[in-house]
Amino acid sequence: MTTQFSSKPGAIASASALVIALAAGGGWFFVQRAHAEKAPEKPQTPPVSVTTVRVQQRDVPLYLNGVGTVTANASVTVKARIDGQLDKVAFTEGQDVKAGQLLAQIDPRALQAQLAQVEAQKAKDAATLANARLDLQRYTGLRQQDAATQQQLDTQKALVSQLEASVKTDEAQISYAKVQLGYTTINAPISGRVGARLVDAGNIVHAADANGLVVINQIDPITLVFTLPEEAVPAINRAQLDAQHPLKVTAYARTSQEALATGKLILLNNQIDTTNGTVQLKARFENGKHALWPGQYVNVKLQMAERGAALTLPAAAIQRNQQGTYVYIIDEESSARMQPVKVERIQDSIAVLADNSGLNQDQRVVLDGQYKLKPGSRIVENKPAAAPSAPSAPSASAADAKGSAK
Repeated sequence: MTTQFSSKPGAIASASALVIALAAGGGWFFVQRAHAEKAPEKPQTPPVSVTTVRVQQRDVPLYLNGVGTVTANASVTVKARIDGQLDKVAFTEGQDVKAGQLLAQIDPRALQAQLAQVEAQKAKDAATLANARLDLQRYTGLRQQDAATQQQLDTQKALVSQLEASVKTDEAQISYAKVQLGYTTINAPISGRVGARLVDAGNIVHAADANGLVVINQIDPITLVFTLPEEAVPAINRAQLDAQHPLKVTAYARTSQEALATGKLILLNNQIDTTNGTVQLKARFENGKHALWPGQYVNVKLQMAERGAALTLPAAAIQRNQQGTYVYIIDEESSARMQPVKVERIQDSIAVLADNSGLNQDQRVVLDGQYKLKPGSRIVENKPAAAPSAPSAPSASAADAKGSAK
């Protein structure tokens, strides 16, 4: 009895200790849970504001870029071909002239007198020749009657031949005098536009004068001379053979991207300039509106071929690192991811992607804001500025009121 009685208090103590421990553990658990619920969440990285663009598929022609100078299709310095006084200037500076149009007149009186003189000499020689031929007929009859010697007949034949030669000489001198007289009238050798008048009426002009009277430039059509690196020659030759027609050339203003005119390539020079390693080319343009002018400095694009549909991006979207070119693409969760790409070429601020570029049509690509990104960054799209709304038309009552006020 004593032993059983003494063991009950120990069991009770153990049970009490267990209950206390459980209670303390439960309290600690609830306290920690409460602290966990009250603890602030770890802040997330804010999204990066970027501008995106979609990959587009378009037809992109292949160009070679160069610079060139506009030149007249033909240029003639009109000069006097004889010496004399300039009587008349029949053109206005800066006007368009037609081939054959009168430009100037030189005093013709001296040459007219020379022409009259040689014509008179021909008439004299022709009369003498006619008389000699009659004498030849007489001598021929007399010789048949044995009334004249053979020597007299031969002498008369020689005289006729001599006079015939004199008449031919006179005819040549007349032709020469007419040509010289024709030089007193100066006509436009080509159609084009005349420049500044270099000699005024009343001056003595000479055939040896270096400057001439005026310069005519043909500006419609007009030509453009430009150069490309020698490495482009094989490609240009291949393009000409493949196209079977002249390659297209477009001229652009130097200070802007405005296309001035489109023409055709007419010359790939037959040798390369060894001093600078370039080849000269020439294109011809219709220039009815005078968009091009001789001496003008322009940018040139030689279209080599029409390429099929290609994936394109603005060149600003292309980034470069040690591994090559890449872009940031945006996935469905609006997160940025680096994507290596292969760029075939960049022209007109457009990147033409290779067939195995790694991108698909309509895929979203970051255009602006890449320097803030890293792989996995969340992005938010910049909204383009709202376009200004068009002014609304005035109401009928307002229009009526305005009309009444008038």
